[in-house]
Formats: sequence, C-alpha cells, structure tokens
Amino acid sequence: MNFYLLMMRMVLSLNMLLLIIICKILCIFIILPILLIILRRYYSKKRTERSHKETVVGFFHPYCNSGGGGERVLWAAINAIQTKYPNIHIVIYTGDLDAHPEQILNKTEKVFNYKIEHKIEFIYLHRRKWVEASMYPYFTLLGQSLGSIWLGLEALNSFVPDIYIDTMGYAFTYPLFRYIGGCRVATYTHYPTISTDMLRHIYKRVISHTNKRVIARNPFLSAAKLIYYKLFGFIYGWVGSRAEIIMVNSSWTEDHINTIWKCPLKTHKIYPPCDVKHLTSLPLLKDDEKCDSIRIVSIAQFRPEKNHPLMLKAIYELRSIVKEEIWEKVRLILIGSCRNFEDDIRMKDMQDLSKHFALDENVEFKLNIPYSELLLELQRATIGLHTMWNEHFGISIVECMAAGLIVIAHASGGPKADIIETQPGSQNGFLATEAEEYATIMAHIINMHPKDRNAIRTVARASVNRFSDEVFEREFLRTIEPFFRQKQE
Repeated sequence: MNFYLLMMRMVLSLNMLLLIIICKILCIFIILPILLIILRRYYSKKRTERSHKETVVGFFHPYCNSGGGGERVLWAAINAIQTKYPNIHIVIYTGDLDAHPEQILNKTEKVFNYKIEHKIEFIYLHRRKWVEASMYPYFTLLGQSLGSIWLGLEALNSFVPDIYIDTMGYAFTYPLFRYIGGCRVATYTHYPTISTDMLRHIYKRVISHTNKRVIARNPFLSAAKLIYYKLFGFIYGWVGSRAEIIMVNSSWTEDHINTIWKCPLKTHKIYPPCDVKHLTSLPLLKDDEKCDSIRIVSIAQFRPEKNHPLMLKAIYELRSIVKEEIWEKVRLILIGSCRNFEDDIRMKDMQDLSKHFALDENVEFKLNIPYSELLLELQRATIGLHTMWNEHFGISIVECMAAGLIVIAHASGGPKADIIETQPGSQNGFLATEAEEYATIMAHIINMHPKDRNAIRTVARASVNRFSDEVFEREFLRTIEPFFRQKQE
C-alpha cells in the first residue's frame, strides 16, 4: 500500500513537472510572439501618429555632453547626415538632464569645432543611473547591460525613430529597437563590452580595474567569474549581431567584435574623426619658443581605464633619470573632462597622488578647457602621453601627432595596431607598458637632437591624414547609405 502511494505521488509529481514544462514552452513559443506582435503594432502606431512625418534618425548617446572622443564621433556623424540629407530629422537620446540643448550645442562647437544648427531634438532620459557602474558593485557588466534595456525602453516610449544608431555600444538595446520598435538598427562600437583579452586576464588571474584583487587571488572565484563572462559573452554576441550595420573604430575592436558577434560581412572598420586638417596646419614652435619649459600633455577623460596613476608614476620615475635643471622645466599637463561625480572624485584622487609623489609643482590639471586653449597647449608641448591598456583607438593620440607632438602610447590595442609605427625610417612615435619604460623614453626624447625630434614629428604629421574628418564622413555616409536609400524607395 505504501509502495502504491509512493508511486502515485511520483506519477503526480512527474505530471506536474511535465505540465510546467509544457506551460513554459507555450509561453516561449506562443505567448511571447503574440506579445511581441502587440508591442510592435503599438510602436508602429506611435510612429504614424508622431508630428514629424520626415525620416527620423535617433542617436542613442546618454552622455552626449561629456566632451570625449566618443562624443566627437556622435557630432561628426550628425554633421555628416545633416550635410547630405538636410530633410532628415535628428533625435538624440541623452541623460544629461542638467544641460539645456543650447548649452550642449555651444559646448559641441567650443570643444569639437562642430556647429550644429538645424533639425535636431533632444529626448531627455531619466533612467541613466541604471547604466552607471556604481549601481552594480557585483555583476557589473550584466547589471549595466540589463539597465541599458530599461533605459532603451524609456527612449523608445519617448520617441519612436525610423533609424536607430547607437554610438556608445549599448548592444542589449538592439533587439528592443529592431524587433519591438520596428527600427533599422546601426551601431558605431568603440569598445566591446567584453573581449577575449578580458577573459585571458581572468584565466591568468591578472589584477586590473575589471578584475579585482580578491577575485584574481582566489582560484574558485576566478573560475566562477570565467564561466559568468563566457555566458555573458554568448548573450552579448547574439544581441550585438542583431544590428544590421556594424561600424567599429579600429582593427583591435574589429577583431574582437568579429570573434564575439560573428558577423564579419556586415562589419565595417571606420576610423573615428580627428581634427587633423586644422592641427597639421599649426606652425611648429621651436624649443626656445615654448616658454622655456618641457611640456608633456595627456588628453583623456578621468575614467579608471585611462590609467592616470601610470602617468604620475612615469613622471615620478623621470625625476630620477634627468638632471635637476631639466627636471625643473618638466610640466605634465593633464587635460580632460569628468562625466559624473565618480570622475570628479577620481580627478581629486589624482591630485592627491601627485602631491604624494611630490609632483604638485610639476603637474597641472585642466578640466573642460575650450578648443582654443587646447590648441595652445598642443603647440607648446613636446611630448604626448597616453597610458590606457587596450585603448580601442586613441583620438587624442592622433591629434597630438597632428599637432607635432612626439607621442608615447601603451603598446596594446588600437595605438599599436593602427596608429604608432616604431620601425626605423618610418617611426612616428613610441610604445611602452611600464612606468620605468615610459620614463626612459621621455628622457630619450628630451635629450634627442632637435633634428631627430623634427624627423619623427614630420613623419607623424604625414601619417594622420587617413584619420581626418573628411575620411570619416565619407566612409560613414557610404556605410549607412542603404538605410536612407531603402527609406526613399
């Protein structure tokens, strides 16, 4: 009897389990498609009811007022579209709630020298905090990616565009805008959310800003994080490949995107726009015209991956290499911008670190300076410094080279693959990895004969034309032209 009851319970349990599985399958294959169709029709109706009847291009860039290299790409793309398609209406989804449209456009002209005038509308998003890394002390990549869907849903509810272009790399929004919003989807990806290099760091248990010490030192936590990253990479590859046109900014990014997204036939490498035409026309000042100082310039937002501490360590090492009379002339100028409160704290931490190294007399911080002052700093400087590991491209590197600086960049990522050439006869800069190596190269440049320095500067200036605004605009318009041609047809 007991055996019979036991068997009956097992049969009932199996039946319940089978019923649950069937319900889940019905939910996935029947209810979800129906929900998708309903939502698609809802947003299609919203599109037909909007006041703008012309083609609308929506740019998803929640930090459009940050003033970094990614923002330069955004405004160059908008400028290119407005020039070729004057009847197109441009919408920018931004989370810069404290900035009025006129303020944003004025800053764009001041920082990037782009004058954006007509047919542009800002859609202000209130959920930007959900893509902030500070919101997710654990599972940061997953949290930010899910947060981007929540932010993207707010954007789609606020305004339904015809063409959706993401210029910040929020790949998890692509299925949302393509399958639910019914939009044509394109992306300009600066940096993959996850890369094979990150997986390699975790596998080798290397400490970095994406792999904390407590995890790197523990083999079990490292193994768990490796599994988590591989699962995330699989999902990231699927959502990223939903974009119909994929633009990447460098060979390094292209290699990683092709590895993870697996759609090389619709992936296009388009170098970001750099102000080389204006910068290469600047006169090169002689050493005695540079205010009797040796100025070393860094142009980078105060973000953790930019690795400002390495710059300060390199300058600290330089002090022990050069003579005292030369050291007194050395000035490190850190030019950048802060996106948020965390960046403000990071910049103040760098100021404290410079005092800790007794460098406060030799280091200057310049925040959000106007374009005219940036040009002046570039003209007066001798060396350009860049320390980010696996920088996706490096617009500031190109701009420094165009202005006549001798650049030392990190021997990785885009700078190594696309920009810096170190072979004799065609050398246009230097590559380094550690603080001591940076310091040694800086001392070498300072002690070089002026003719040897000018030879590198001349080659550097001649090598940057392929990164011009004109080349970017031509390649960008050529790549996205099918969207506009199909719309007109």
